[in-house]
Amino acid sequence: MEVKYRNKNFYKVYGFIEDFKTAINPGTLLMIVALLTMIVANSPLKEWYESIWQLDFFLGVGKFNLLSHHGHALNLLHVINDGIMTVFFFAVGLEIKREVLVGELSSLRQAMLPIIAAFGGMIVPVLVFFATGSMQNFSPEEMKGMAIPMATDIAFSIGILSLLGKRVPLSLKIFLLALAIVDDIGGILVIAIFYSNFSMASFIDLGIALLFFGILIAGNWLRVNNKLFYFINGLAIWFLFLQAGIHPTISGVLVVFTVPARPQLDLKRFTSGLKHDIEVLETTIKEQDGEDIVLSNNQVHYLGRIEAAADHVISPLQDMEDNLHDVVNYIIMPLFAFANAGVVFNASSLNLFEGVSLSIFLGLVLGKMVGIFSFTWLAIKLRVAHIPSGMKWSSLGGLSMLGGVGFTVALFLAGLSYPAGSELLNGAKMGIIAGSVAAGLGGYFWLKVSLKDKAS
Repeated sequence: MEVKYRNKNFYKVYGFIEDFKTAINPGTLLMIVALLTMIVANSPLKEWYESIWQLDFFLGVGKFNLLSHHGHALNLLHVINDGIMTVFFFAVGLEIKREVLVGELSSLRQAMLPIIAAFGGMIVPVLVFFATGSMQNFSPEEMKGMAIPMATDIAFSIGILSLLGKRVPLSLKIFLLALAIVDDIGGILVIAIFYSNFSMASFIDLGIALLFFGILIAGNWLRVNNKLFYFINGLAIWFLFLQAGIHPTISGVLVVFTVPARPQLDLKRFTSGLKHDIEVLETTIKEQDGEDIVLSNNQVHYLGRIEAAADHVISPLQDMEDNLHDVVNYIIMPLFAFANAGVVFNASSLNLFEGVSLSIFLGLVLGKMVGIFSFTWLAIKLRVAHIPSGMKWSSLGGLSMLGGVGFTVALFLAGLSYPAGSELLNGAKMGIIAGSVAAGLGGYFWLKVSLKDKAS
């Protein structure tokens, strides 16, 4: 009797997902969602679009609502920006930790140039915003958006760079990735320091949060690999940070520090044990008569051993990063874009030559390019760092402009800087979108020309 088992529906769905990921990279998907969002926000669906974000959410038991701040339920917009985006920052934190441990940031000599470049890409855009804001006599309320143009969107910038194909040197890709990661660290610190409302009354919540953090540290020391352990304790820290007035997305980054980066079982021991277990399984197959569809207890035992060992050979850090990669890129970030990219086009928002729109636009397009390029040039000329192999000054100029694509984190900072539904927030979104598009197109065509000799 021939036994065949195929889940055709599973393979169809899996195949569709893989084809979709191949056809549309995260940056392209974000662009499509942002465009559709702007269309919806300026259509007859505008009222529906604006109203859905005000819906209150409840997740809890009895009177306890996890999605609440001091007894007040979070609306959908807050659930996305304060809750779901915590997963985004958690994933960013995992990537940062990996790069620091074994990646491009693991060596100070190697990391020095992108670190310096990232500092330039954060400092100069802020100065551009401040200078243009001062010339326009910005109020203190308008000046709150000073940090918005300092952000570089990893998905967008890397996505645009990938459109140039094999002509892009590996050193250029690594430099942009490392720069964007350091930029994210800066963004996280800014959120933690300037966008939290911590008060003396919050010490109790903070103290309990630190207790849960201590439990996570102990778990790391004891080599606890169970992902549920980190999720439950991390969720508790998120809730307590929310109550304490510390921006809850910071909890995602904090938990990352406790996630074990080393596997419980090294690859050499795993392969050695695997060979032994496979040999035993092969022996049990020879002892069977016919084609039994029911496994023996001995076979189940050894298959369980293999499965358990496989779980222990991958570190929780690497496992979580791999599992969250597609979730963040294809679900969380598009959802965030749909909730936050709804620019309403009116007379004030369409005018990019005044207000916060102008300051953010110039910060992203001009500030980022000047900051990244000048700081990199200075570091190399002063011999603090060396220019990477395969990188030319002309291509660095295009890459510096590409750093001005600040979509995701910039929109996040805008939402923290200005009140929801305000003209200031609408103008900020307009500046972010226009500046990101200009920097993306400018960087793409600049690199296309400077790298034409490397075309495949």
